[in-house]
Amino acid sequence: MKSKCVRKPETIEWLYLDFDGFFASVMQQLYPALRGRPIGITPFETETDYTVIIACSKEAKARGVKNIMRKPEARKICPDMLFIPQEPDMFRRAHNALCCAISSVIPIDVRKSIDELACRLDRNDIADPLGLTARIKAAIAEDVGAHITCSIGFGPNRHIAKIACKMDKPNGVTIWGPDKLPSILHPLPFDDIPGIGGRMSARLWRAGVYDMKSLLALEPKQMRKLWNNVTGERLWYALHGYAVKANPSSKGMYGHGRVLSPDMRSVREAYLCSRILLIKAARRMRRDGYYARQLNIWVNYRVGRKYKGPRKKGMGDKGIGHKVKIFNANDDHAAISALNQLWAEVRARLPSGAKIIRIGLFFGELVSADMRQLDLLHDDDTSRQGWERVTAAMDDLNKRYGRSVITLGPWQQKYGQHLGTKIAFTRIPRAEDAY
Repeated sequence: MKSKCVRKPETIEWLYLDFDGFFASVMQQLYPALRGRPIGITPFETETDYTVIIACSKEAKARGVKNIMRKPEARKICPDMLFIPQEPDMFRRAHNALCCAISSVIPIDVRKSIDELACRLDRNDIADPLGLTARIKAAIAEDVGAHITCSIGFGPNRHIAKIACKMDKPNGVTIWGPDKLPSILHPLPFDDIPGIGGRMSARLWRAGVYDMKSLLALEPKQMRKLWNNVTGERLWYALHGYAVKANPSSKGMYGHGRVLSPDMRSVREAYLCSRILLIKAARRMRRDGYYARQLNIWVNYRVGRKYKGPRKKGMGDKGIGHKVKIFNANDDHAAISALNQLWAEVRARLPSGAKIIRIGLFFGELVSADMRQLDLLHDDDTSRQGWERVTAAMDDLNKRYGRSVITLGPWQQKYGQHLGTKIAFTRIPRAEDAY
């Protein structure tokens, strides 16, 4: 990548929008009794000392509560805090309604996640970003509700607009034109920059790069060397205000993870739950036209008495991971057969009396349906094609009736409820995920 090949905008060209405390705000909009109060969203109704808040409201954040904080710690900071179990279908519906409201003002270029999106600006938008912000917020308040607010950032590229978006939360607006770059980024910590995680920060420190000012003083090729690939060079151009296009994303896996409620922590309950997680992941994979060559499982478990002292994330929990090969499959029969192999290994390695805290499954080594190649040494004819036809017929029936009317094996609502539709920070659940 060379600078002469990359255009440098002379003005703002992108808007980035981030809903403030999205999941908690949706619940406050839905239930008036929660408005103006500090609330935390939890994964399930049954409470334990280890339950984690997966999202919290603006009011809770103002008191010092943070996402991914354990309930006892949050209650100590904010004694009057309310804990509300998640309602994933409502979050999905709210996302769709909010996108409709925003689209009535400006076309949405990309939905980055359930609570973030980006829009490309036209000439009129560039001339009046504050007016555009006011129209977007008015549309949200009128069409969805005044208790769901958003913060908006403007920049010459999407990366800068996203960073700007975080500067004035909640319900703020920040405009960073090319003339402010890169000096306006100098005071920011590495944590505020998308593309610089904890490991990368440690690598920068080891290289003698201690702050954003010294990072931005580097040359593009030096950034490339630090990142060990072109991503570092691309980040240099983005942070200096160039119009860097986002790399096309490719699907690397399909899966689901779940922290189990206290009544689901036996081996039997965890296995039955994992079957439904697996089938829902396989449905998503089929909808998108992929096959998989590998199935992976991880299980976190706990043995012995509860730990009574201060507890950190993952402290005292142990894990088991295993994977099996499958032959370019996406049907439910092949998936469940592979799952049974995985659980045989998990059962053999699980200590006596262990309580399973978390399970996760994902299909890996994906192959697009139009690129699928069969294994010459594996019989893929009559049996496989038959099970694929059976699975396709089940998918059609379930889609027609909007629920899981027919499945391969047990499907109890206790395990199926919210599986696949839980709070999703990196993807947008679809209506089909709910059944």
